[in-house]
Amino acid sequence: MPTLAVVSFNIVCATLGAFIALFGLISFLFKEKFYLSETLISTIAGVIFSPHAANLIRPLEYALGSEETLNTITLDFSRLVLGIQLFIAGVQLPSKYLQLEWRSLAYLLGPGMIGMWLLSSFLIWAMVPNLTILYAMAVGACITPTDPVLANNIVKGKFADKNIPRELQRIIIAESGANDGLGYPFLFFALYLIKFVLEGGRGSHGNAGTAIGMWMYEIWVYEILLGIIYGAVVGWLAKELLHWAEKNKYVDRESFLVFAIAVALFIVGTAGMIGTDDVLACFIAGNTFTWDDWFRVETEDDSLQPTIDMLLNVAFFIWIGATAPWYEFAHNSVIPLYRLVPLGIMILLFRRPPVVLLMHKRIHQIEHIRQAMFVGFFGPIGVSALFYLYVTIDWLRKNIQYEGEERDDARRLEEILRIVIWFSVVCSVFVHGLSIPLGKLGFYIPRTLSRAISEMSETNLDFERNRPAGTDGTGTSGSPHGGTSRVPTPPRGWKIGTPIPAHLGDSASAHSPKNGTGTPEEGNVTGRNPNLETGNAFWNRSIRFPDEESGPATPPTERTAGQEKHDVSEKV
Repeated sequence: MPTLAVVSFNIVCATLGAFIALFGLISFLFKEKFYLSETLISTIAGVIFSPHAANLIRPLEYALGSEETLNTITLDFSRLVLGIQLFIAGVQLPSKYLQLEWRSLAYLLGPGMIGMWLLSSFLIWAMVPNLTILYAMAVGACITPTDPVLANNIVKGKFADKNIPRELQRIIIAESGANDGLGYPFLFFALYLIKFVLEGGRGSHGNAGTAIGMWMYEIWVYEILLGIIYGAVVGWLAKELLHWAEKNKYVDRESFLVFAIAVALFIVGTAGMIGTDDVLACFIAGNTFTWDDWFRVETEDDSLQPTIDMLLNVAFFIWIGATAPWYEFAHNSVIPLYRLVPLGIMILLFRRPPVVLLMHKRIHQIEHIRQAMFVGFFGPIGVSALFYLYVTIDWLRKNIQYEGEERDDARRLEEILRIVIWFSVVCSVFVHGLSIPLGKLGFYIPRTLSRAISEMSETNLDFERNRPAGTDGTGTSGSPHGGTSRVPTPPRGWKIGTPIPAHLGDSASAHSPKNGTGTPEEGNVTGRNPNLETGNAFWNRSIRFPDEESGPATPPTERTAGQEKHDVSEKV
């Protein structure tokens, strides 16, 4: 007899499929009309589906009740998302981009990351009670890299195409891709010193010199340098193999399109096996893979990579919404909520903008102060911060021990990391996800109301100025036959975006657009707007919003009778 099988796998598949399908039906409306990113919407959906609400997605249950297993799942999930995203980001850049723009990237990845690290560490040290600066530097290192997933939502779509120059989009993509893998030196500089110096180095054999030596060899040489070399070699070999296969017609179109994703998965797995920086290797491999611009041009009009990108984004940010320790934000033993909320705000305001503003004149893609403010503010915290969070927790549990157990200071640092980094990620997702729609709303509402009030005032003044002599205040005037005639009185206000009716006569002509100049044209005896009569109502609109389809490049012009006859004679 058939029975219901309400098990976790079926629930997750049904929930995820239903959300993606329903969101897809209105995705254009949300992303291109309201400028709401899929990451923000997915995070909110994750909160709704989580055990805190509908209880449809239960991360701890999938980890068999083990917090350590849940941490491992989140770490591996973030590695997968970052690996594919960074490889795609590398492919999206033009030919030899890292070589051509090395100077701008050097400023952003050198002084830029150092400044963000130090400012973040100082803010954390100032706001978290009883925290030494070295522990704060470990926490600050996790939120130093900007997130490529959230950055892609800012530099893609209609808003970016209209408002962000292409060169600025590319430098943001390149920086967010490269600095993810370069977070290791900042993080392990603090971790090695914590292990060998703090608490008298209990459970370890070494000193500060040992910490610096391990930092230079294990991080800079094995993690960073080997990751760069490995990514470059694999990317170049993959490019040559695909060239060969395509030249000999051995590869079909579907395999050609998915080849980049397969290479990214291969690098994540193999670099993870040898213990090098798989995140940085993926980004370098993506750049090397499209060094000659061949693959990027061939796949420019295909939607497979953006589709996979979207599916990964939606799935991971639903996981973020369901996994975030919402209850612990207000109930923890390391930082009270009245300190945590200002800390999250200050990190978004002071972690990155001051650094970019100080050095923006040396980065030629940032042309003026407004662009510097944009680049400074939109340095989001997301997947990469969670990646470094769980890398740190795993390292602390395995390497900072005393008598077979995790050291007390490492255990406290682990709790601080969880609360501060998760809260910073949540703040960044919501603030950066809502900044553009709220900014546009705050910009257009006052301007729209001001213009509407101004036009109503002009309409009333023109009506009073042009009213025939001898009229009274009731809107009637004496008639030569002894009666009264009605003078049309304009209504108190007009709906924004509608043309001024033609029956207002001269009062309408005083402010209706004529050839884009705003002054009445010669020969317009009646004062009516000729564009209304010819059906060109676009140029009559008092307000035009930027997300509407633009009209003709120049407004239509009137033609005199002589010009019309001349045009007709030419056609004949």
